[in-house]
Amino acid sequence: MIDLARIAGPVACLGLAVLLMSRERRNRIAGLGYAAAGGLLLVISLTSGRPLQLAAVLAGAAVITPLLAWLFRREPWLVAFGTLAFIPVRVGFLSHELLVPLYVVALGAAGLLLWQLVDGDVRARELGLFARPLGLYVAWVGLSLGWTMDVHTGAIDVLAFYLPFTVLALSIARLPWDALRVRLLYVELAIMALLFACVGFYQYETRTIFENGKLQHDNTFTAIFRVNSLFWDPSIYGRFLVVALIPTVVLIVLGRSLRASLAATALAVVAWVGLLISFSQSSFAALLVGVIGVAWVAWRWKAALAVAAVVVVVAGIAFSQPAIRHAVLHHTKSGLNSASGGRYSLVSNGLRIAKAHPAVGVGIGGFTKAYVKRTHRSPRASASHNTPVTVAAEGGAVGGLLYLWLIVAVLAAAVRAFRRGPYPLLALSAGLALGAIFVHSLFYNDFFEDPTTWGLFGLIALAAVRRLRAQEPVLPAEKKEPVAA
Repeated sequence: MIDLARIAGPVACLGLAVLLMSRERRNRIAGLGYAAAGGLLLVISLTSGRPLQLAAVLAGAAVITPLLAWLFRREPWLVAFGTLAFIPVRVGFLSHELLVPLYVVALGAAGLLLWQLVDGDVRARELGLFARPLGLYVAWVGLSLGWTMDVHTGAIDVLAFYLPFTVLALSIARLPWDALRVRLLYVELAIMALLFACVGFYQYETRTIFENGKLQHDNTFTAIFRVNSLFWDPSIYGRFLVVALIPTVVLIVLGRSLRASLAATALAVVAWVGLLISFSQSSFAALLVGVIGVAWVAWRWKAALAVAAVVVVVAGIAFSQPAIRHAVLHHTKSGLNSASGGRYSLVSNGLRIAKAHPAVGVGIGGFTKAYVKRTHRSPRASASHNTPVTVAAEGGAVGGLLYLWLIVAVLAAAVRAFRRGPYPLLALSAGLALGAIFVHSLFYNDFFEDPTTWGLFGLIALAAVRRLRAQEPVLPAEKKEPVAA
């Protein structure tokens, strides 16, 4: 039954591609329908032999979707508030720890989107500059499910990440602009960061780790004690704090209110200490990029001196570590692998997998099986710990080029919205936060799997506020004036 996913995945993702790229309202409705049909078939393929679980999912979706669609129609910004609130919440489902509450929000958002399109909504290509590369990339991901080396993992990836997160990104980009609600979204982010940091302080003080038994075991045999707060992994916790810190730094440096700047400074201090006890090097690197970006916007070339000083200090600290110094001086693979926490082996073998499958890759979710087949041992992680390498291995040259196009287009959209858009601070904060997540994904493979990434896609598009109108098909007997973009 799982082989049904080889058909369902392409159907769902091609539907998403049409929804993202088409300007005809009828085509977009059809695309949303195909995405829903593909998603349903994916659920059926993954719940084979579990009819009660399938029935519960279908009944729940049938009841929840129209109710949430009605609620979101009355208050559209609940989509953004709900997305942010449920980012850390995972529930056991389909034998995985998945973001089930977030999928409920996505169902309601999809219902609202269908309602609006059927009701005559003329907006299209809400994601602007990166609607086409994102649509093509999502379509390629779905098609790769047809030849993936691991159908089950690939089906989970499409169903749990690409389907719901694409809908959420679109829904956030379609939100009506409201400065008060943007501030409330930041307040929600700040409160969550404070809460997670306080939980981290408690863990550090009591030497207690929640849920993640492996982390508790690792802390027992290392000199440092890493905390994960309410997240599974310290790096995910650290990344969330980085995403909260970047708009906070923007508010401190570029904000106009002294009271808001002082409150933001207090938040930054608490969040920084919370980040420190995560001991997540990838999160530190991501924050450094974000802070450099803010400094460059504020002080231009003068920030180059500060950047150079930081690089020298960081390099000196890193080189002072015996494991790193030995690996660099002696160029040993085992030393590099040990110093990088096993990442060197994962990345190097990921590159070999990409080289062995240069055109189309091993398919979405196929990295682990390809790794085992090549090395005859199981990897410590399900991917290479480096998103570009994972994309190259699973999507081949086609997937890699589409991914590169998407990254460039998104960052270009953020820069354009900052320079020319009416909401520059939102564009700057969202763009730098996305850049930080990209840097983080070079050391911890979780770019497309993180709902924060897709939420930032939507916010960047929202900051641009450029909307194309839908194109209705013109009947032969009719004559219509062209619709202005």
